[in-house]
Amino acid sequence: MIEFKNISKSYTKNKKSVNNLNFEVKNGEIFGFLGPNGAGKTTTIKMITGILEIDSGDIIIDGTSITEKPVETKKKFGYVPDNPDIFLKLKGIEYLNFLADIYKISTAERKERIEELSKQFGIYENLNDRIQSYSHGMKQKIIVIGTLLHNPKNWILDEPMTGLDPKSAHDLKVMMKKHSSEGNTVFFSTHVLEVAEKLCDRIGIIDKGNLIFIGTYEEMKKKFKENASLEELFLEITE
Repeated sequence: MIEFKNISKSYTKNKKSVNNLNFEVKNGEIFGFLGPNGAGKTTTIKMITGILEIDSGDIIIDGTSITEKPVETKKKFGYVPDNPDIFLKLKGIEYLNFLADIYKISTAERKERIEELSKQFGIYENLNDRIQSYSHGMKQKIIVIGTLLHNPKNWILDEPMTGLDPKSAHDLKVMMKKHSSEGNTVFFSTHVLEVAEKLCDRIGIIDKGNLIFIGTYEEMKKKFKENASLEELFLEITE
């Protein structure tokens, strides 16, 4: 579970990029976090993960505060950033072993997990190549594999399907559904509204730093417009 307790963030004195968010993402659900460009999605995600400091409020992950116990809290989630261009000088296998060392994954378990996930995402044969030689889609795959390596209870995914081929995108969606069905949490940011419509149990829409809707797709239709697609509702709400 991820709890947002009145969190705010400002980059300038007179404007809040995220304004007093107060909600929770429950165990056993895929939560879609939607909003226009510059709405505050990535800022929020970077506060969840501890990359950005929270100006006020707190974020609690499975009972632990990211502000009070950041190291302990970071062990409880896996994070896919919106940009996969990291650790480019490393080979794919070096990057995955680096993460396995951080999370203290045993030699036998990491070997099994790396082989399983890299074959599933179709890059097993490329693990000895440097990440800088990978296509954008392959970089995205190695980041996703690294995120899932220690089998975290909470997945925090910022545009995770960008650059993935159709099969890999489908596999990731199946994995997200399976993960949530086992009582775990998926916090999922995307611009692909058709995916969010079909995949998410609940949806939050942020605009200009404010959470302007939270609920199910069915609740959104009842409140705004029956028989409308999520894309139509999103445009109506944010405009």
